[in-house]
Amino acid sequence: MTNNLTQKRKGAHKSALFTGLALTGMGVLHLVQPRPFERLIPEQLPGTARQWAIGSGYAELATAGLLLVPATRKLGGVAATALFLGVWPGNMKMAWDWRHRPMEKQLISLGRLPLQIPMIASAVKIAKYA
Repeated sequence: MTNNLTQKRKGAHKSALFTGLALTGMGVLHLVQPRPFERLIPEQLPGTARQWAIGSGYAELATAGLLLVPATRKLGGVAATALFLGVWPGNMKMAWDWRHRPMEKQLISLGRLPLQIPMIASAVKIAKYA
């Protein structure tokens, strides 16, 4: 049993590093080039799409920081889970908005939806085993 737990912790550590680095890149991208992300923001949210795009960039950077520091990694897993659940509506919006585009673009937008599931599952495992 201990060996299995050790393996899960090692896996959570690797996932936290990978996810932390990926979120760092995405967070910087949100801050440097927010415009493409603005189109993913549902109109029903209060404030402007720019505010949400910039805010999500800061949220990604904060979550990355939590994941990359061993002492805050469990909290980072919780934050990453919430973040990935929170951006899922943007992916749904993209799929809806692109429903009349060429088939290749529709497949890209639809493909993003199930990709959130392993990201969420990985974040949950980080929170549990880090």
